[in-house]
Amino acid sequence: MIKWFAALLGFMYFRFAGAILGFIIGSLLDNYIRSSGGLMEGMFGEQKKNTVSPGDFELNLLSLCALVIKADGQVSQRELDYVRSYFVSSYGKERANATFRTFNDVIKNRELSSARIGQYLAQRTKYPTRLQITHFLFGIAQADGTVSEAETRIIQEIAGYLRISRMDFESIKAMFFKKTAESAYKILEIDKTATDAEVKKAFRTMAKKYHPDKLGHMDEAYRKGAQEKFQKVQEAYEQIQKERGM
Repeated sequence: MIKWFAALLGFMYFRFAGAILGFIIGSLLDNYIRSSGGLMEGMFGEQKKNTVSPGDFELNLLSLCALVIKADGQVSQRELDYVRSYFVSSYGKERANATFRTFNDVIKNRELSSARIGQYLAQRTKYPTRLQITHFLFGIAQADGTVSEAETRIIQEIAGYLRISRMDFESIKAMFFKKTAESAYKILEIDKTATDAEVKKAFRTMAKKYHPDKLGHMDEAYRKGAQEKFQKVQEAYEQIQKERGM
């Protein structure tokens, strides 16, 4: 420690008064170095760890799409078209076609790890982005008309690695099944026993969580998905209002 070394030097030259002065100066230097080191780590180490390049994000998203499409043991053309439509709207037709050639290879030939991909993205993307990824994966599963149990299981597994909370997962999941009073409450993440005031509070909370502005940094296709979630929250609230006569 610098403070002890400085105290020793001070004692050698100026006895006890020098030791005290050296200790004080050394302590200040210790604190400065520690704070500077933490600042540098925050500016560079953490920033580097918590970012993902567009290319890496795209490749990992493709891999998650492949996991969902392959989940029920068959590759649905409608699900493939859903993914293609997303990439066309996001990147344009030329780049989407090039991307989709890679996607076909991912589906047919690669062994994919939901744990590795999910954990990688969980460390490098914001929570609203990961919520939208979960929503997008359910959209793929529903593209052929129904979300199978196998597809639900793999999306739940991926959501776990993405560090999506259980209530947020159930909320998004409920958006892709038949509209019922139960699903409306799940979307708002409340129980049927909630008071009217709690229902209103839950709506405000969920509307804020799923507001499209949360994904202002993402491309147009993702913002459209955010708008869909936002709309589902509004519909769930209106359904509960009608049911209760609020």
